[in-house]
Amino acid sequence: MDDFRVPAGYIAEPLISWGDPLLPDAPNHDDSALQPASAQLLQMGDNNDGMSFFPITADHALLVVNNEYSNLHTLHAHDGSDMTVDDVLKDQYAHGVSVVEIRQHMPGGFWQYQPQAPLNRRITARTAMQFSGPAAGHAHLQTSDDPEGLQCLGTFGNCANGKTPWGTYLTCEENTNDYFAASRDFTPDAAQQRYGLNADDEYGRQWYRHDARFDLSLHPREANRFGWIVEFDPLDPDSVPVKRTALGRFSHENAALALTNDGRAVVYMGDDARGEHIYKFVSNRAYDPANPAANRNLLDEGTLYVARFDAEPGELHGRGQWLALTHGQNGLDQSSGFADQAEVLIFARLAATQVGGTTMDRPEWIAVHPQNGSVLCTLTNNRNRGVHDNQPAGGPNPRAENHYGQIVRWWPDSQDHASESFQWDLFVLAGNPTVHAGTPYAGSRNITADNMFNSPDGLAFDDHGRLWIQTDGNYSNTGDFAGMGNNQILCADPQTGEIRRFATGPIGCELTGATFSPDQRTLFVGVQHPGEDGLPSHFPNGGDSRPRSTIMMIRRVDGGVVGS
Repeated sequence: MDDFRVPAGYIAEPLISWGDPLLPDAPNHDDSALQPASAQLLQMGDNNDGMSFFPITADHALLVVNNEYSNLHTLHAHDGSDMTVDDVLKDQYAHGVSVVEIRQHMPGGFWQYQPQAPLNRRITARTAMQFSGPAAGHAHLQTSDDPEGLQCLGTFGNCANGKTPWGTYLTCEENTNDYFAASRDFTPDAAQQRYGLNADDEYGRQWYRHDARFDLSLHPREANRFGWIVEFDPLDPDSVPVKRTALGRFSHENAALALTNDGRAVVYMGDDARGEHIYKFVSNRAYDPANPAANRNLLDEGTLYVARFDAEPGELHGRGQWLALTHGQNGLDQSSGFADQAEVLIFARLAATQVGGTTMDRPEWIAVHPQNGSVLCTLTNNRNRGVHDNQPAGGPNPRAENHYGQIVRWWPDSQDHASESFQWDLFVLAGNPTVHAGTPYAGSRNITADNMFNSPDGLAFDDHGRLWIQTDGNYSNTGDFAGMGNNQILCADPQTGEIRRFATGPIGCELTGATFSPDQRTLFVGVQHPGEDGLPSHFPNGGDSRPRSTIMMIRRVDGGVVGS
């Protein structure tokens, strides 16, 4: 099926799609894909992912949306194999973040986006930004274009997101290594290898051919300037985005915010790569709700930790510790290759290994329960689990060749997110009981033929504590994945463990970026890359149109709370 399906009693409509006009003088989307880069700069970005809702009044808001990457075969009239200068520029403008003004013109009705509204904004791979925090100005961030290491051009690979209590948006740079390649001989060192950098242009972006900063053989330090969390104020269209280096550099999936019992800010983060880690940051200073300006640099000073999950053999629960990634502690010093705290943060993956963090099955979204403070993280899959000696199966990652994924859950000791210890269990092991009955690959007891899924990715709680799970998995509907169909949204009860399928997306898409209006009566969901790998999708316009990533709005027909 090539549509977006919701349960009886619900209705779904598109809000905005890639290429829709956003800024003044923006042209309408051209299905021929012949529009130049200058048009894309003014239009909605591609492949919407994480997003947050910022209310202005009861019927007026901003929806801030990540544009993770582009689909070259739909962005261009050609197949993307031989990119021109303008093609690369167009691609760079399709990335980043879109800030979209929306209004609800009738109480209880759907929202509508507002073209040319004054707060609409595009942040792209070429937007001016700043570094802040312990790594700002460090030699590893200095380039010939920025010899002081304090300014940066652009953000891309923006996967998921976070929203701070002080009203700013956090956009998370994920697979930024995919955009770098080399025009001449380039041999990556150990740190560059750990961050996936090599001479090959594996995904055919070709940015290095027309934008020299992405050529590793010419500017190897440029790659260190990406893989961060970027903060900006969406209500101020002139605000300069800031890369918060205290939060560490890796493939950031999202940023889940919480407060400690004494009011300090906590950011939980997953590193979305096979065999990587789960992190948290705890600020030094407390959040001051009476003085928003005092919170603007709250994420520059604090402690970054990596998680270690402990368990008895065969157990799917246990204890855990947060290990500080602080220079001079836990073996992080000159003798282990870290000259200062900036190097610990710039090469956080290596530091996490040094202190003994647990390698995980691709940590993706993290969500904090709004009432009881438990924290959940999707571990989407890991074909390397049990293959490499440093990734033995066990604990929260119990299965080798894990192609279904699981969700790990933990409770901080003393119900305080500042605690450096926790207890954990597995909320669900995804699987297929119709194919693998009686084996670990059937999934946990709360998985049935009616709700089975693979590769949990997006994760969000609503205000009532219901857990919304979004998938980005194998949609072949054959073999190990028979009966699973297209990617989907599921709703779970964290207390009972019950999971129900809620909605399914069109052909070849993932569903991502769930966020709610404050009254919980509209659920916004992203349909990303429909028609992936050339599959025959024409979503959302049908006919012979090009598939377009789209934000969908879901409401109950009777106007009630979604999920109730």
